[in-house]
Amino acid sequence: MSLLTPQRLTMLIFFLQPIAFGSWLPRIPEVQQALGLGPAGLALALLGLPCGTLLTLPFAGPLVGRIGPRTAILVGMVLYSIAASLPALAPNPTMLFATLMLAGSSLSFVELGLNVQADLVEKSTGATIMTTSHGFWSVGIMVGSLLGSGLAALDIEARWAIPLVAIIVLPLALLVANGLPVIVAEDPRSQHQRSVWVFPSWALLGICFFVFGITMTEGAMADWSAIFLRDALGAEGGLVGLGYSVFAFMVAAGRFGGDSLKRRFGAVTTARICGSLALAGAALLYIAPNTALALVGFGIIGLGVSVGFPLAVTAAASLTDRTASANVAILSFVALLGFLVGPPVIGFVAEHADMRLAIACLVPVLLVSLMLTGRLVTAKPSSSTNLEAEIPGVL
Repeated sequence: MSLLTPQRLTMLIFFLQPIAFGSWLPRIPEVQQALGLGPAGLALALLGLPCGTLLTLPFAGPLVGRIGPRTAILVGMVLYSIAASLPALAPNPTMLFATLMLAGSSLSFVELGLNVQADLVEKSTGATIMTTSHGFWSVGIMVGSLLGSGLAALDIEARWAIPLVAIIVLPLALLVANGLPVIVAEDPRSQHQRSVWVFPSWALLGICFFVFGITMTEGAMADWSAIFLRDALGAEGGLVGLGYSVFAFMVAAGRFGGDSLKRRFGAVTTARICGSLALAGAALLYIAPNTALALVGFGIIGLGVSVGFPLAVTAAASLTDRTASANVAILSFVALLGFLVGPPVIGFVAEHADMRLAIACLVPVLLVSLMLTGRLVTAKPSSSTNLEAEIPGVL
């Protein structure tokens, strides 16, 4: 039996893909300072990433379907590795926005390829790997953020450090991607079934509002955790990137254990347990008197939001008001809006108040998500299709 089975190769490429971008996250404060940006200015510049993702979504799906996920991963990894290195080179806020748009576009493309490839491997082998693959993705972005923090501690500038990480990871990723099996997908669904331009049902809206708070928190952690540690608690050097590293580690841990929790307690109870943890973590972060306690808060938030998105996907797919693919497509759009809205809200509040109050803005949205956990009741699935693979750009 080969050690590098299709399942393991898929998990490995999920792990390698986000490392370069993860190394960017701890360097955001450095770039902010170099460009002389306040919190509001930085928030506007950071909108480039989700804007690029949203603009690419209508085109990425048909393109990946035409060329196949393996080719999409191979081509996408090259484009993504280049694009992920550009934000650290931006000479002004406008170019920072533009380079992040490029990064978001390439990220959407390559992540869609990853999701589709994992789905095809599941169908062809009968092994369930999607949630575990997402767990490896979380480990990858955590490793990337740790590398970014370590290189910052060594006083290596971001403009050199991030391309260095990308150059090291890219050959490994291409080698793994080249070993992925070519699997032809059988897609009986028509274009009419894929239409999402119908007002969603109240049940779907409840699930969408639930996931909005989850992804808004994830976006805020990615863009503002390092700045929170620097501005609110005076952390310096490599320490500023540890917040996101701890957060990503706990997201991965929650995803690896999420299926067991769901089997034992059910989707709603699991969501309530995790939602309560996310709220507690956000409150702890607001009152944290030092970096150590803040890191505990980041970890609790990560564990709390870890399973929210997969549970929402399953719930949306189980609704019977129309096709599952249409419901999941709307959920994916709202999830991306959470990433789009979260960072600028944090930035504008920080501009006019302080970082602690800005982070506290997560409490009410997480409270809404907790109140809507009852919407995650799912019907018994009637299709073998893995609908998480329908969602590009969200892992």
